[in-house]
Amino acid sequence: MPLSMHNQAKYWGIAAAVFLLLLWWMGDVILPFILGGAIAYILDPIADRIEKMGASRALATTLITLFAVLLFVLLALLVIPTLISQTTQLINAIPDIATNLQGFLTERFPEVVEPESTIRRSLASVGETLQSRGGELLNTLLASVSGLVNVITLFVIVPVVSFYLLLDWDKMVAKLDGLLPRDHAPTIRQLAQDIDHTMAGFIRGQGLVCLIVGVYYSVALMAVGLQFGLVVGAIAGFLTFIPYVGALVGGGLAIGLALFQFWGDWVWIIAVWAIFQSGQFVEGNFLTPKLVGDSIGLHPVWLLFALAAFGALFGFVGLLVAVPVAAALGVLARFATARYKESSLYRGEDPFGGPTPGL
Repeated sequence: MPLSMHNQAKYWGIAAAVFLLLLWWMGDVILPFILGGAIAYILDPIADRIEKMGASRALATTLITLFAVLLFVLLALLVIPTLISQTTQLINAIPDIATNLQGFLTERFPEVVEPESTIRRSLASVGETLQSRGGELLNTLLASVSGLVNVITLFVIVPVVSFYLLLDWDKMVAKLDGLLPRDHAPTIRQLAQDIDHTMAGFIRGQGLVCLIVGVYYSVALMAVGLQFGLVVGAIAGFLTFIPYVGALVGGGLAIGLALFQFWGDWVWIIAVWAIFQSGQFVEGNFLTPKLVGDSIGLHPVWLLFALAAFGALFGFVGLLVAVPVAAALGVLARFATARYKESSLYRGEDPFGGPTPGL
Protein backbone atom coordinates (compact mmCIF):
# COMPACT_ATOMS: atom_id res chain seq x y z
CA MET A 1 0.00 0.00 0.00
CA PRO A 2 1.55 3.37 -1.02
CA LEU A 3 2.45 5.78 1.74
CA SER A 4 0.23 8.79 2.23
CA MET A 5 1.47 12.26 1.31
CA HIS A 6 1.67 13.09 5.02
CA ASN A 7 3.98 10.14 5.76
CA GLN A 8 6.10 10.82 2.68
CA ALA A 9 6.62 14.44 3.73
CA LYS A 10 7.48 13.30 7.26
CA TYR A 11 10.12 10.80 6.14
CA TRP A 12 11.72 13.10 3.58
CA GLY A 13 11.71 15.92 6.14
CA ILE A 14 13.51 13.70 8.66
CA ALA A 15 16.08 12.77 6.02
CA ALA A 16 16.70 16.45 5.20
CA ALA A 17 17.04 17.32 8.89
CA VAL A 18 19.56 14.49 9.43
CA PHE A 19 21.56 15.68 6.40
CA LEU A 20 21.73 19.27 7.70
CA LEU A 21 22.62 18.07 11.21
CA LEU A 22 25.49 15.93 9.87
CA LEU A 23 26.63 18.81 7.70
CA TRP A 24 26.80 21.11 10.74
CA TRP A 25 28.29 18.55 13.13
CA MET A 26 30.83 16.85 10.86
CA GLY A 27 31.70 19.69 8.50
CA ASP A 28 35.48 19.49 8.80
CA VAL A 29 35.45 15.68 8.70
CA ILE A 30 33.40 15.33 5.52
CA LEU A 31 35.10 18.25 3.75
CA PRO A 32 37.61 16.12 1.77
CA PHE A 33 34.84 13.71 0.75
CA ILE A 34 32.63 16.55 -0.49
CA LEU A 35 35.57 17.98 -2.44
CA GLY A 36 36.36 14.56 -3.86
CA GLY A 37 32.74 13.97 -4.80
CA ALA A 38 32.50 17.35 -6.51
CA ILE A 39 35.64 16.68 -8.53
CA ALA A 40 34.40 13.22 -9.52
CA TYR A 41 31.03 14.66 -10.57
CA ILE A 42 32.69 17.29 -12.76
CA LEU A 43 35.02 14.78 -14.40
CA ASP A 44 32.51 11.94 -14.90
CA PRO A 45 31.37 13.07 -18.41
CA ILE A 46 35.02 13.14 -19.53
CA ALA A 47 35.52 9.60 -18.25
CA ASP A 48 32.33 8.47 -20.04
CA ARG A 49 33.56 9.99 -23.29
CA ILE A 50 36.94 8.25 -23.00
CA GLU A 51 35.11 4.98 -22.34
CA LYS A 52 33.11 5.44 -25.54
CA MET A 53 36.42 5.67 -27.40
CA GLY A 54 37.20 2.10 -26.32
CA ALA A 55 39.12 2.54 -23.05
CA SER A 56 38.20 0.84 -19.81
CA ARG A 57 36.86 2.82 -16.87
CA ALA A 58 40.08 2.23 -14.92
CA LEU A 59 42.24 3.51 -17.80
CA ALA A 60 40.01 6.55 -18.29
CA THR A 61 40.17 7.38 -14.58
CA THR A 62 43.95 6.96 -14.53
CA LEU A 63 44.47 9.23 -17.54
CA ILE A 64 42.22 11.94 -16.07
CA THR A 65 43.97 11.72 -12.70
CA LEU A 66 47.44 12.05 -14.23
CA PHE A 67 46.38 15.05 -16.29
CA ALA A 68 44.71 16.70 -13.27
CA VAL A 69 47.83 16.21 -11.12
CA LEU A 70 50.04 17.67 -13.85
CA LEU A 71 47.72 20.66 -14.26
CA PHE A 72 47.65 21.28 -10.51
CA VAL A 73 51.45 21.17 -10.29
CA LEU A 74 51.76 23.69 -13.12
CA LEU A 75 49.24 26.00 -11.46
CA ALA A 76 50.96 25.69 -8.10
CA LEU A 77 54.34 26.51 -9.61
CA LEU A 78 53.42 29.21 -12.14
CA VAL A 79 50.04 30.84 -11.60
CA ILE A 80 49.17 30.75 -7.89
CA PRO A 81 52.39 32.40 -6.61
CA THR A 82 52.05 35.19 -9.20
CA LEU A 83 48.40 35.69 -8.29
CA ILE A 84 49.19 35.98 -4.57
CA SER A 85 52.12 38.30 -5.29
CA GLN A 86 50.04 40.63 -7.48
CA THR A 87 47.21 40.67 -4.93
CA THR A 88 49.64 41.72 -2.20
CA GLN A 89 51.15 44.39 -4.44
CA LEU A 90 47.69 45.71 -5.32
CA ILE A 91 46.76 46.00 -1.66
CA ASN A 92 50.01 47.81 -0.90
CA ALA A 93 49.50 50.15 -3.87
CA ILE A 94 46.02 51.27 -2.80
CA PRO A 95 47.30 54.27 -0.73
CA ASP A 96 49.29 55.52 -3.74
CA ILE A 97 46.25 55.11 -5.99
CA ALA A 98 44.12 57.07 -3.51
CA THR A 99 46.79 59.78 -3.36
CA ASN A 100 46.95 60.01 -7.15
CA LEU A 101 43.17 60.25 -7.30
CA GLN A 102 43.25 63.01 -4.71
CA GLY A 103 45.87 64.87 -6.76
CA PHE A 104 43.83 64.47 -9.93
CA LEU A 105 40.71 65.82 -8.26
CA THR A 106 42.68 68.67 -6.72
CA GLU A 107 44.05 69.67 -10.11
CA ARG A 108 40.78 69.34 -12.01
CA PHE A 109 38.25 70.26 -9.32
CA PRO A 110 40.06 72.29 -6.62
CA GLU A 111 36.85 73.51 -5.02
CA VAL A 112 35.67 69.94 -4.38
CA VAL A 113 38.72 68.75 -2.44
CA GLU A 114 39.55 71.66 -0.14
CA PRO A 115 41.93 70.81 2.74
CA GLU A 116 39.08 70.34 5.21
CA SER A 117 36.54 68.85 2.82
CA THR A 118 34.89 65.51 3.49
CA ILE A 119 36.05 64.05 0.18
CA ARG A 120 39.71 64.84 0.87
CA ARG A 121 39.58 63.33 4.36
CA SER A 122 37.78 60.27 3.00
CA LEU A 123 40.31 59.69 0.25
CA ALA A 124 43.17 60.06 2.73
CA SER A 125 41.69 57.45 5.04
CA VAL A 126 40.37 55.03 2.43
CA GLY A 127 43.82 54.04 1.22
CA GLU A 128 45.17 53.37 4.70
CA THR A 129 42.05 51.48 5.73
CA LEU A 130 42.00 49.29 2.63
CA GLN A 131 45.69 48.58 2.94
CA SER A 132 45.48 47.47 6.56
CA ARG A 133 42.18 45.65 6.19
CA GLY A 134 43.13 44.18 2.82
CA GLY A 135 46.36 42.74 4.16
CA GLU A 136 44.56 41.43 7.21
CA LEU A 137 41.85 39.91 5.02
CA LEU A 138 44.41 38.25 2.76
CA ASN A 139 46.32 36.80 5.71
CA THR A 140 43.10 35.60 7.34
CA LEU A 141 41.93 34.02 4.10
CA LEU A 142 45.21 32.21 3.56
CA ALA A 143 45.25 31.07 7.19
CA SER A 144 41.67 29.81 6.92
CA VAL A 145 42.34 27.96 3.71
CA SER A 146 45.49 26.39 5.13
CA GLY A 147 43.52 25.41 8.22
CA LEU A 148 40.60 23.94 6.32
CA VAL A 149 42.46 22.41 3.43
CA ASN A 150 45.66 21.24 5.05
CA VAL A 151 48.48 19.51 3.26
CA ILE A 152 47.22 16.00 3.94
CA THR A 153 43.71 16.80 2.72
CA LEU A 154 44.92 18.60 -0.37
CA PHE A 155 47.60 16.20 -1.53
CA VAL A 156 46.41 12.83 -0.27
CA ILE A 157 42.79 12.42 0.79
CA VAL A 158 41.00 14.48 -1.88
CA PRO A 159 42.83 12.91 -4.87
CA VAL A 160 42.31 9.41 -3.48
CA VAL A 161 38.61 10.02 -2.84
CA SER A 162 38.18 11.61 -6.27
CA PHE A 163 39.93 8.67 -7.97
CA TYR A 164 37.79 5.97 -6.37
CA LEU A 165 34.53 7.88 -6.72
CA LEU A 166 35.25 8.57 -10.38
CA LEU A 167 36.20 4.92 -10.91
CA ASP A 168 32.95 3.60 -9.39
CA TRP A 169 30.63 6.50 -10.24
CA ASP A 170 28.33 4.56 -12.58
CA LYS A 171 28.17 1.61 -10.18
CA MET A 172 27.23 3.90 -7.28
CA VAL A 173 24.48 5.54 -9.31
CA ALA A 174 23.09 2.10 -10.20
CA LYS A 175 23.22 1.04 -6.53
CA LEU A 176 21.35 4.16 -5.42
CA ASP A 177 18.77 3.63 -8.14
CA GLY A 178 18.16 0.13 -6.82
CA LEU A 179 17.43 1.54 -3.34
CA LEU A 180 14.73 3.94 -4.50
CA PRO A 181 11.18 3.23 -3.23
CA ARG A 182 9.53 1.35 -6.07
CA ASP A 183 6.27 3.34 -6.04
CA HIS A 184 8.09 6.64 -6.51
CA ALA A 185 11.21 5.57 -8.43
CA PRO A 186 10.12 7.10 -11.80
CA THR A 187 9.32 10.45 -10.19
CA ILE A 188 12.56 10.50 -8.18
CA ARG A 189 14.57 9.58 -11.29
CA GLN A 190 13.00 12.46 -13.21
CA LEU A 191 13.68 14.89 -10.38
CA ALA A 192 17.26 13.62 -10.14
CA GLN A 193 17.73 14.14 -13.89
CA ASP A 194 16.39 17.69 -13.62
CA ILE A 195 18.72 18.43 -10.68
CA ASP A 196 21.66 16.93 -12.57
CA HIS A 197 20.80 19.03 -15.65
CA THR A 198 20.71 22.19 -13.53
CA MET A 199 23.94 21.44 -11.70
CA ALA A 200 25.71 20.33 -14.87
CA GLY A 201 24.65 23.52 -16.61
CA PHE A 202 25.99 25.66 -13.81
CA ILE A 203 28.97 23.78 -12.36
CA ARG A 204 30.31 22.35 -15.60
CA GLY A 205 29.01 24.80 -18.19
CA GLN A 206 29.17 28.08 -16.28
CA GLY A 207 32.36 27.02 -14.53
CA LEU A 208 34.03 26.44 -17.90
CA VAL A 209 32.77 29.83 -19.12
CA CYS A 210 34.26 31.51 -16.03
CA LEU A 211 37.57 29.74 -16.60
CA ILE A 212 37.79 30.68 -20.29
CA VAL A 213 36.78 34.31 -19.70
CA GLY A 214 39.11 34.66 -16.71
CA VAL A 215 42.07 33.29 -18.66
CA TYR A 216 41.28 35.58 -21.61
CA TYR A 217 41.02 38.69 -19.43
CA SER A 218 44.20 37.84 -17.51
CA VAL A 219 46.32 37.08 -20.59
CA ALA A 220 44.99 40.05 -22.58
CA LEU A 221 45.45 42.55 -19.74
CA MET A 222 48.97 41.31 -19.04
CA ALA A 223 49.72 41.49 -22.78
CA VAL A 224 48.85 45.22 -22.91
CA GLY A 225 51.05 45.79 -19.87
CA LEU A 226 48.39 46.54 -17.24
CA GLN A 227 49.70 46.18 -13.72
CA PHE A 228 47.81 43.60 -11.63
CA GLY A 229 46.26 42.24 -14.85
CA LEU A 230 46.26 38.68 -13.52
CA VAL A 231 44.33 39.68 -10.38
CA VAL A 232 41.80 41.73 -12.34
CA GLY A 233 41.28 38.90 -14.83
CA ALA A 234 40.82 36.37 -12.03
CA ILE A 235 38.24 38.58 -10.30
CA ALA A 236 36.35 39.20 -13.54
CA GLY A 237 36.37 35.52 -14.44
CA PHE A 238 35.21 34.43 -10.99
CA LEU A 239 32.29 36.89 -11.01
CA THR A 240 31.18 35.93 -14.53
CA PHE A 241 28.70 33.43 -13.06
CA ILE A 242 26.55 36.49 -12.22
CA PRO A 243 25.41 38.00 -15.54
CA TYR A 244 27.18 41.29 -16.37
CA VAL A 245 28.68 41.61 -12.87
CA GLY A 246 32.02 40.10 -13.85
CA ALA A 247 32.44 42.44 -16.81
CA LEU A 248 31.25 45.49 -14.85
CA VAL A 249 33.40 44.90 -11.76
CA GLY A 250 36.44 43.66 -13.65
CA GLY A 251 36.07 46.29 -16.37
CA GLY A 252 35.64 49.10 -13.88
CA LEU A 253 38.66 47.96 -11.88
CA ALA A 254 40.81 47.49 -15.00
CA ILE A 255 39.85 50.82 -16.57
CA GLY A 256 40.39 52.59 -13.25
CA LEU A 257 43.89 51.11 -12.97
CA ALA A 258 44.57 51.90 -16.62
CA LEU A 259 43.64 55.55 -16.08
CA PHE A 260 46.30 55.86 -13.38
CA GLN A 261 48.91 53.86 -15.27
CA PHE A 262 48.33 55.12 -18.83
CA TRP A 263 46.95 58.62 -18.14
CA GLY A 264 47.36 60.64 -21.34
CA ASP A 265 48.05 57.57 -23.48
CA TRP A 266 44.47 56.91 -24.52
CA VAL A 267 45.35 54.10 -26.94
CA TRP A 268 46.13 51.70 -24.07
CA ILE A 269 43.12 52.83 -22.05
CA ILE A 270 40.87 52.13 -25.04
CA ALA A 271 42.65 48.79 -25.48
CA VAL A 272 41.73 47.79 -21.90
CA TRP A 273 38.13 48.83 -22.54
CA ALA A 274 38.09 46.85 -25.80
CA ILE A 275 39.33 43.73 -24.00
CA PHE A 276 36.29 43.69 -21.73
CA GLN A 277 33.90 44.64 -24.52
CA SER A 278 35.14 41.79 -26.70
CA GLY A 279 35.12 39.37 -23.78
CA GLN A 280 31.55 40.28 -22.91
CA PHE A 281 30.50 39.89 -26.57
CA VAL A 282 32.08 36.46 -26.95
CA GLU A 283 30.80 35.26 -23.58
CA GLY A 284 27.23 36.40 -24.19
CA ASN A 285 26.90 35.34 -27.84
CA PHE A 286 29.02 32.20 -28.08
CA LEU A 287 30.31 30.72 -24.82
CA THR A 288 27.21 30.86 -22.62
CA PRO A 289 24.72 29.70 -25.30
CA LYS A 290 27.05 26.88 -26.35
CA LEU A 291 28.32 25.63 -22.96
CA VAL A 292 25.45 26.53 -20.61
CA GLY A 293 22.34 26.79 -22.76
CA ASP A 294 19.44 29.16 -22.74
CA SER A 295 18.37 28.39 -19.20
CA ILE A 296 19.85 26.34 -16.36
CA GLY A 297 16.99 26.98 -13.94
CA LEU A 298 19.23 28.50 -11.28
CA HIS A 299 18.60 32.21 -10.85
CA PRO A 300 21.68 34.24 -9.82
CA VAL A 301 19.81 35.86 -6.89
CA TRP A 302 18.73 32.47 -5.57
CA LEU A 303 22.30 31.20 -5.97
CA LEU A 304 23.76 34.16 -4.06
CA PHE A 305 21.23 33.69 -1.27
CA ALA A 306 22.10 29.98 -1.02
CA LEU A 307 25.83 30.74 -0.89
CA ALA A 308 25.33 33.40 1.80
CA ALA A 309 22.96 31.28 3.91
CA PHE A 310 24.90 28.01 3.77
CA GLY A 311 28.21 29.80 4.17
CA ALA A 312 26.96 31.51 7.33
CA LEU A 313 25.44 28.33 8.76
CA PHE A 314 27.99 25.69 7.80
CA GLY A 315 31.15 27.60 6.89
CA PHE A 316 33.38 26.50 4.02
CA VAL A 317 31.58 23.16 3.68
CA GLY A 318 28.30 25.05 3.31
CA LEU A 319 29.72 26.98 0.37
CA LEU A 320 30.59 23.70 -1.36
CA VAL A 321 27.11 22.20 -0.99
CA ALA A 322 25.22 25.46 -1.62
CA VAL A 323 25.01 25.02 -5.40
CA PRO A 324 23.70 21.42 -5.42
CA VAL A 325 21.27 22.18 -2.60
CA ALA A 326 20.06 25.32 -4.39
CA ALA A 327 19.63 23.33 -7.60
CA ALA A 328 17.71 20.59 -5.79
CA LEU A 329 15.42 23.04 -3.98
CA GLY A 330 14.77 24.91 -7.23
CA VAL A 331 13.77 21.69 -9.02
CA LEU A 332 11.59 20.59 -6.10
CA ALA A 333 9.92 24.00 -5.99
CA ARG A 334 9.08 23.81 -9.71
CA PHE A 335 7.81 20.24 -9.24
CA ALA A 336 5.61 21.30 -6.31
CA THR A 337 4.30 24.27 -8.30
CA ALA A 338 3.38 22.03 -11.23
CA ARG A 339 1.58 19.60 -8.91
CA TYR A 340 -0.22 22.51 -7.25
CA LYS A 341 -1.48 23.76 -10.62
CA GLU A 342 -2.84 20.29 -11.33
CA SER A 343 -4.65 20.11 -8.01
CA SER A 344 -8.26 20.86 -7.27
CA LEU A 345 -7.15 23.64 -4.90
CA TYR A 346 -5.66 25.60 -7.80
CA ARG A 347 -8.43 24.76 -10.28
CA GLY A 348 -11.17 25.58 -7.80
CA GLU A 349 -12.86 22.22 -8.22
CA ASP A 350 -14.59 20.04 -5.67
CA PRO A 351 -12.51 16.84 -5.27
CA PHE A 352 -15.82 14.91 -5.01
CA GLY A 353 -17.11 16.37 -8.26
CA GLY A 354 -18.52 19.70 -9.33
CA PRO A 355 -17.13 23.19 -8.99
CA THR A 356 -16.16 24.54 -5.61
CA PRO A 357 -18.72 27.10 -4.40
CA GLY A 358 -17.47 30.67 -4.18
CA LEU A 359 -16.63 32.22 -0.84
